[in-house]
Amino acid sequence: MNVFADVSLGRSASSMAVCPVLSLQPTRALVDEKFQIVVRNLHPKQEVTLHSLHHSEDNDNWEAFGHYISDADGTVTVMEDASRGGTYVGVEPMGLLWSLQPVPGSRDGLRLRKKDVLSPMVLIVSVFKGHINQRFSEKDALATVVTERWYLTPGVQRVDIRERGVKGTLFIPPGPGPFPAVLDMWGGGGGLVEYRAALLASHGFVAMALEYLSADEQQPSEVQTGYFEMAYKVLQTHPQVCAGRVAVLGLSFGTAVTLTLAAYSKTAQPRCCVCISGTHLYPLNKSHTEILQQMSRNIAKARVDENNHVIGKDTIMPIPTEPDRKVNVGRIKCPLLIVIGQDDQNWAVVESTEDIEQMMERAGNRHLLTVLSYPDAGHLIEPPYTPHVRFSNFITQHSREKVLMLWGGQTKPHAHAQEDSWEKILLFLQKHLYQDLPPASKL
Repeated sequence: MNVFADVSLGRSASSMAVCPVLSLQPTRALVDEKFQIVVRNLHPKQEVTLHSLHHSEDNDNWEAFGHYISDADGTVTVMEDASRGGTYVGVEPMGLLWSLQPVPGSRDGLRLRKKDVLSPMVLIVSVFKGHINQRFSEKDALATVVTERWYLTPGVQRVDIRERGVKGTLFIPPGPGPFPAVLDMWGGGGGLVEYRAALLASHGFVAMALEYLSADEQQPSEVQTGYFEMAYKVLQTHPQVCAGRVAVLGLSFGTAVTLTLAAYSKTAQPRCCVCISGTHLYPLNKSHTEILQQMSRNIAKARVDENNHVIGKDTIMPIPTEPDRKVNVGRIKCPLLIVIGQDDQNWAVVESTEDIEQMMERAGNRHLLTVLSYPDAGHLIEPPYTPHVRFSNFITQHSREKVLMLWGGQTKPHAHAQEDSWEKILLFLQKHLYQDLPPASKL
């Protein structure tokens, strides 16, 4: 159910009989909620282009567009009608969001990420006459609406965490609580990334976005096991958290952290874990220096393609057979969900997951593992409708060098992977964290 006010935007009533009317509902919603777009008052079988525009927090413009033909009544219904061309084709209700790409002439290597979760992502949707592909800013739109996509539902609290050496942001759902909780970790890009944790809180979980690799080369990076155990403890002991119902979620290098905690920690014992686009080949039972040295040795095996994109998936190949070079996942005693894209060009996630399955099979805990594997999806599997980025600028942790990192994936299959996996991640967390809670503790 949409928790935002549903406000209809369009032409005035006096002009509806003669002018095209563009309707988008709901105009305010969470980023993972679908919207419905309808264009009325067109001529029968009229060619039109639906176009979306977003001005990012980095001052870059992103756009998407689809070509449509109205029906005999002069109506285009995006939920039912197919785009004949543009940045997406076919019946794609959210194509105007997930196929966003930098406008021609933009800077190279852009990636669209929300920084300020207290403000919405604003999307301007317009309809133009004819099937057009460029220079939208030079043309007059037949009609325009504005939609806001939020990562926070009303009432979610955002709390800065600087406690016991731990740095992060806590998001708390509205209501009396206490709630199940998720420790949320991103990967090797470092810094504090909040938008996934904010969205998790909007779905009923206390979520902590954890900063553990600094994005600033002047600041030390923290990848010691004790730091993550303390972060888990800070989250677990919060008065709004059900202490025995804490999960850990990690993407990319965050997967190695997640698996290490689940396998070895006596302090952090998650009720379930989610690992996205990661590997078990960086166990954190070594020093920070040893881990970065291993990364430096591995990165020498990276390839650079003809477009100067760094391909990192070979850096962890072949999968080692020595037990001390990987997390002993056979020790894991909680349910584990792994999400991977089969076209991941950053890490060899397919081979890593196969090895994890074999290790757990031999250890007798394979029944705890669920794998979601998506053809033609890349490394950056994010919340649904996040625009697919096949490559982008990236600062390496080991050398602080700026490179164009190839993440992989094809736009439409990657969009499907994000939508499908997010729904299943939420169901997985709800099953293992909310199951058997007293009704008063549920939202």
